[in-house]
Amino acid sequence: MCRHLLDQIDHLDRLIAVLDERITSLTKDHDQDLANLDTIPGIGRRAAEIIIAETGGNMATFATAAHLASWIGVSPGTNESAGVAKTGPTTGGNGNLKGVLGIAAMAAVRKKDSYYGVYNRRLAARRGRQRALVAVMRKLAIAIWHILHDKVEHHDLGADYFAKRDPQRAIKRVIREANALGMTVRFDPIPAT
Repeated sequence: MCRHLLDQIDHLDRLIAVLDERITSLTKDHDQDLANLDTIPGIGRRAAEIIIAETGGNMATFATAAHLASWIGVSPGTNESAGVAKTGPTTGGNGNLKGVLGIAAMAAVRKKDSYYGVYNRRLAARRGRQRALVAVMRKLAIAIWHILHDKVEHHDLGADYFAKRDPQRAIKRVIREANALGMTVRFDPIPAT
């Protein structure tokens, strides 16, 4: 019985090698796109190959990044009745890419010093973990569109993006947290040397 199972494993290993060789030959025209997609946090070589296979690697089909996000199915749904807009489920979309983006988003948010990790934590505090993860999936879809459309590498905005974008808000948050601990904080500008 063990010999039979080991032979089956060897057969599957040979089949995987043949399929990997076939995938490599089919994606040889997209080597630069695969390398650029690999720079996105959470997306590795296999995920990049799936993205190229599902989208064709040509973003001319999608007019904007929002069109790609909607096609994948990570755009927020709407439920409007009598002029009142409510939240709704995401659109259907491409199940293969949605699954890959879900795994990529879970990997991307684990990196604490990245934009995606900070964005996820900020949003999860207000909206919940699942909605925050879908929002990160949408951010990844937008990054994919820009990378494949503009033929550039991914540039992470950094963990301090939100503090740099609105420094006064960051200062108010620090003061509020210090006051909650029973302390006061004073901010003085650093003298230029």
